[in-house]
Amino acid sequence: KAETIAPPPATAAAAAPARVKSEPSEAAATKPAQTPKQQPNENKQQKEKKPKKEKPAGEGKQPAAGASAAAEEPPVDVGRLDMRVGRIVEVSRHPDADSLYVEKIDCGEANPRTVISGLVKFVPIEQMQNRMVVALCNLKPAKMRGILSEAMVMCASTPDKVEILAPPEGSVPGDLVHVEGFPRVPDAVMNPKKKIFETVAPDLKTNGQLVACYKEGSFVVPGKGPVKAQTLANVQVK
Repeated sequence: KAETIAPPPATAAAAAPARVKSEPSEAAATKPAQTPKQQPNENKQQKEKKPKKEKPAGEGKQPAAGASAAAEEPPVDVGRLDMRVGRIVEVSRHPDADSLYVEKIDCGEANPRTVISGLVKFVPIEQMQNRMVVALCNLKPAKMRGILSEAMVMCASTPDKVEILAPPEGSVPGDLVHVEGFPRVPDAVMNPKKKIFETVAPDLKTNGQLVACYKEGSFVVPGKGPVKAQTLANVQVK
């Protein structure tokens, strides 16, 4: 009888732990083993896709361009002034200012320029009509008592007397006025903020021979002669 007694359920009990051990191994087998490896790859891809910061186009070139522009700008001297021969084709008194003339001056362009001049006290109106003058043509146009002035008539001037500068014999409207020793490189329109004319003006004078000059350089119309005042020597030109 002792041989026929069934053994205790040790096998089942022993088997149970085996199943318990197998379950974690199955779970471990079912876990995505690639997940830890994928994250670094994804981070790497994100880093690779992240755009690099780039400097704005042209940055770093601006100082060089600015330096180049400064190097190319002509010096501030009389060469920056656009002076031309003109002829007064029409003149009248300013309707709102007793001391001003309103002139139409032919400077060799398609249309005459309107010019306002404070010459009423110094030059009779009959001496203005058809007179040949030197006009400064690249000042910024400005209104004078409501009328836009597009140039300035150059004159020899003292507090008591003013004479209009006379171009040489044979000059015609549109002839360019040069100054000896100074290359003619006029601005299209002088920028008022740069004060080009204000810088040049103190050195604009007539000499002892009545010739208009900038420093030692004479005003001339090439091939025709110098620009002169009638009687005023060694006075300011403006």
